[in-house]
Amino acid sequence: MSDDQTDTAESDLTQVELAHSIIESLLDHTRVVSDLVAVMAQARDQDTTKALTLTPQWQAYLESRRRMERTREDVEKFADILRATPHPRDADQSNAET
Repeated sequence: MSDDQTDTAESDLTQVELAHSIIESLLDHTRVVSDLVAVMAQARDQDTTKALTLTPQWQAYLESRRRMERTREDVEKFADILRATPHPRDADQSNAET
């Protein structure tokens, strides 16, 4: 592998790792916000909570939360693929040993 190919492969891997990190941070933040919303809903009296849960905004929140759970699974799959993908440096070491 030429130096240019190695630099490109390392750059691609760095970008993928960065993307994974960003996505993971966003998912974690969403989970924290969701937990906070749930606690805040519990702090309200029963009538207020019931009225809140009947709003379109609450339904949209629940649907968004379900999508985030599916997204979390996709991110985990993505991370597994990333971990299973050989790093260009590993290929370079393997080539150097032969």
